[in-house]
Amino acid sequence: MPKESLNRRPRRVLGLVCAAALLLSSAACTAGAAAGRPTPPGDPLGPVPKPLAPCGWWYGIGEPPTPRDMAFAAEHYSLVVLNATETAALHRLKQLNPKIKVLVYKDFSSARNYPGAVEGEADAPLLPTGIGYFKAHRENPHWFAVDTKDNRIEWVVYPKHWQMTVWDPTYQKAWSEAVTAEVVAQGWDGVFADNDFSSLRYYSSAVLKGTADAAESDRVIREGMDTFLTTAGDALHKAGKMLIPNVSESHLTAGRWTAHSRYDGAMEENFGLRDTGTGELLTFKGNEWKELRSQAALGETWLLLITHTKGAREERVGYATAALLASPHTCWSGATTRDYRDPDWSKYQDAELGEATETANRLPSGVWDRRFTGGYVAVNPTGKSARVTPPPGLVNVDGGAAAPTTIELASGDAVILVNPAGPTPTATTPATTTTTTTTTTQPGTTTTTTTTDPTTTTTEPTTTTTTATTEPTTTTTSSPSPTP
Repeated sequence: MPKESLNRRPRRVLGLVCAAALLLSSAACTAGAAAGRPTPPGDPLGPVPKPLAPCGWWYGIGEPPTPRDMAFAAEHYSLVVLNATETAALHRLKQLNPKIKVLVYKDFSSARNYPGAVEGEADAPLLPTGIGYFKAHRENPHWFAVDTKDNRIEWVVYPKHWQMTVWDPTYQKAWSEAVTAEVVAQGWDGVFADNDFSSLRYYSSAVLKGTADAAESDRVIREGMDTFLTTAGDALHKAGKMLIPNVSESHLTAGRWTAHSRYDGAMEENFGLRDTGTGELLTFKGNEWKELRSQAALGETWLLLITHTKGAREERVGYATAALLASPHTCWSGATTRDYRDPDWSKYQDAELGEATETANRLPSGVWDRRFTGGYVAVNPTGKSARVTPPPGLVNVDGGAAAPTTIELASGDAVILVNPAGPTPTATTPATTTTTTTTTTQPGTTTTTTTTDPTTTTTEPTTTTTTATTEPTTTTTSSPSPTP
């Protein structure tokens, strides 16, 4: 989504979780991969890296990061995205943690002329885009997309963002050359490219000149982005730099996620969405889930995942689903604001799941689960509740109660269980039915410092019980998240 970097209303940065839970014979989740396409560190004939479960990244495109932000990021994150103007922060992060990957935010699809992107009648020296508004206006006005009445197309929800001809090879080449030169000159590890989208409808109802309708306009944009990605990715890789696009609506087109993550990975900005009508999780629909799992299994490229968390259910589902995809470069964030104005840190990042002991399993009920040395996760992406039988002796991260023998998992929900903290108490408790409850986090609650592990109880029930992890239902849509 277009993040209004260099905006008159800067936003706070977002902290994400990158504790990549590894799959199969993949490399450890670290930001220390070589520049360009991430490769497994160390001797390829050496011991198989342990599959440590879930890692983190920081989408730091809000206001300039503070020294405290940078110290926290250097210690906790494997990858950080910053605005082009934050070169001082880039170098500071590299000083604090030489292994951290720091990418620059660039938009594929727009030129912008709001204050900050332009200075008077000139483009700013460091842009949130690849091509400056005035450069295009004066030298290549045909790079501005126009509608059937020859009017330039301004994105309705993002004023002063202008749709460009992403299908034009000359625009693609100019963007790629300009961005690559800047990345090399400033020392970025690569590019986070926003708005690799397949439809204009979220930004404008305009129909492109030369097309019959909105569907044909979208096809032109979608096919244009396919070739644009190749032009940009090849240019950056020749310079030893990374490319990670923000791919939208990949669940609608089979193979799109795989194709667009082929350089260094991709971002899913609407991860773990719940279908409004059925209660099912959209991430598991279509071909996207298969493609995400395939990428995670290879363990060579980054999966950057964001779940917009209106409450505890979204946070729990997002993290648990990311754990199902745990790999050397799987990173998750639970964003509590849709515009990312605040840094976020989830209690699940401190859950200490440990090492994955198996790949994710699909149970006959449709539930997916996975075991770790330090715990267990299960996700129910279906429209009906289902029962799961977790390993014995675990406690629920939500509330700390001992997990019962059988858990009733609500539609579109998840459970995260971990080993008890400390030695098991010797005291016994009466054999009673135990219900594990889930505490809902208030929307908008944020944490800017490291959190402590939740206090847990370790006394197990002596009878089989059933636990419901239901909450008030919240529904979401798959449309791009708006920014102010």
